Amino acid sequence: MSSLPLRPNPILEFTASEISRIVEMAWEDRTPFEAIEFNFGLNESSVINLMRGQLKPRSFRLWRKRVTSRKTKHLSLRSPDVSRGYCPTQYKR
Repeated sequence: MSSLPLRPNPILEFTASEISRIVEMAWEDRTPFEAIEFNFGLNESSVINLMRGQLKPRSFRLWRKRVTSRKTKHLSLRSPDVSRGYCPTQYKR
Protein backbone atom coordinates (compact mmCIF):
# COMPACT_ATOMS: atom_id res chain seq x y z
CA MET A 1 0.00 0.00 0.00
CA SER A 2 1.47 3.35 -1.00
CA SER A 3 1.14 6.37 1.21
CA LEU A 4 0.49 9.83 -0.09
CA PRO A 5 3.14 12.46 0.61
CA LEU A 6 2.16 14.89 3.32
CA ARG A 7 1.60 18.43 2.17
CA PRO A 8 3.16 21.08 4.39
CA ASN A 9 0.70 22.99 6.53
CA PRO A 10 0.84 26.62 5.28
CA ILE A 11 -0.45 27.88 8.63
CA LEU A 12 2.77 26.76 10.33
CA GLU A 13 4.73 29.22 8.19
CA PHE A 14 3.05 32.27 9.76
CA THR A 15 3.59 34.07 13.03
CA ALA A 16 0.71 34.57 15.44
CA SER A 17 0.40 38.21 14.37
CA GLU A 18 0.28 37.23 10.68
CA ILE A 19 -2.43 34.64 11.36
CA SER A 20 -4.35 37.29 13.30
CA ARG A 21 -4.07 39.68 10.34
CA ILE A 22 -5.23 37.01 7.88
CA VAL A 23 -8.27 36.27 10.06
CA GLU A 24 -8.98 39.99 10.31
CA MET A 25 -8.75 40.43 6.53
CA ALA A 26 -11.00 37.41 5.98
CA TRP A 27 -13.63 38.89 8.33
CA GLU A 28 -13.59 42.26 6.55
CA ASP A 29 -16.35 42.41 3.96
CA ARG A 30 -14.45 44.64 1.55
CA THR A 31 -11.18 42.73 1.56
CA PRO A 32 -11.19 40.23 -1.33
CA PHE A 33 -9.58 36.82 -1.09
CA GLU A 34 -7.21 37.93 -3.83
CA ALA A 35 -5.75 40.59 -1.49
CA ILE A 36 -5.04 37.90 1.11
CA GLU A 37 -3.42 35.76 -1.56
CA PHE A 38 -1.32 38.70 -2.77
CA ASN A 39 -0.14 39.57 0.75
CA PHE A 40 0.24 36.11 2.28
CA GLY A 41 0.19 33.59 -0.58
CA LEU A 42 -2.95 31.79 0.66
CA ASN A 43 -5.66 31.06 -1.89
CA GLU A 44 -9.34 31.02 -0.96
CA SER A 45 -9.43 27.35 0.05
CA SER A 46 -6.34 27.83 2.26
CA VAL A 47 -7.97 30.82 3.92
CA ILE A 48 -11.10 28.74 4.55
CA ASN A 49 -8.98 25.99 6.11
CA LEU A 50 -7.13 28.52 8.25
CA MET A 51 -10.41 30.05 9.42
CA ARG A 52 -11.80 26.59 10.21
CA GLY A 53 -8.82 25.97 12.49
CA GLN A 54 -8.77 29.41 14.10
CA LEU A 55 -12.47 30.01 14.78
CA LYS A 56 -14.95 28.24 16.99
CA PRO A 57 -17.22 25.94 14.94
CA ARG A 58 -20.25 28.23 15.25
CA SER A 59 -18.20 31.32 14.34
CA PHE A 60 -16.77 29.51 11.34
CA ARG A 61 -20.25 28.54 10.08
CA LEU A 62 -21.48 32.13 10.48
CA TRP A 63 -18.41 33.47 8.66
CA ARG A 64 -18.82 30.98 5.77
CA LYS A 65 -22.50 31.84 5.42
CA ARG A 66 -21.69 35.55 5.33
CA VAL A 67 -18.71 35.28 2.98
CA THR A 68 -20.55 33.05 0.53
CA SER A 69 -23.11 35.78 -0.15
CA ARG A 70 -20.61 38.67 -0.41
CA LYS A 71 -19.74 39.84 -3.87
CA THR A 72 -17.01 42.06 -2.46
CA LYS A 73 -14.94 39.03 -1.35
CA HIS A 74 -14.07 38.19 -4.98
CA LEU A 75 -12.52 40.72 -7.35
CA SER A 76 -14.22 39.16 -10.37
CA LEU A 77 -17.68 39.64 -8.80
CA ARG A 78 -16.94 43.04 -7.29
CA SER A 79 -18.50 46.22 -8.61
CA PRO A 80 -16.01 48.65 -10.15
CA ASP A 81 -17.38 51.25 -7.72
CA VAL A 82 -15.67 49.41 -4.84
CA SER A 83 -12.08 50.51 -5.23
CA ARG A 84 -10.81 50.35 -1.64
CA GLY A 85 -10.29 47.55 0.82
CA TYR A 86 -11.91 49.42 3.66
CA CYS A 87 -14.85 51.66 4.37
CA PRO A 88 -14.01 55.43 4.42
CA THR A 89 -15.41 55.70 7.95
CA GLN A 90 -13.47 52.69 9.25
CA TYR A 91 -10.43 54.66 10.40
CA LYS A 92 -11.98 57.70 12.05
CA ARG A 93 -9.64 60.25 13.59
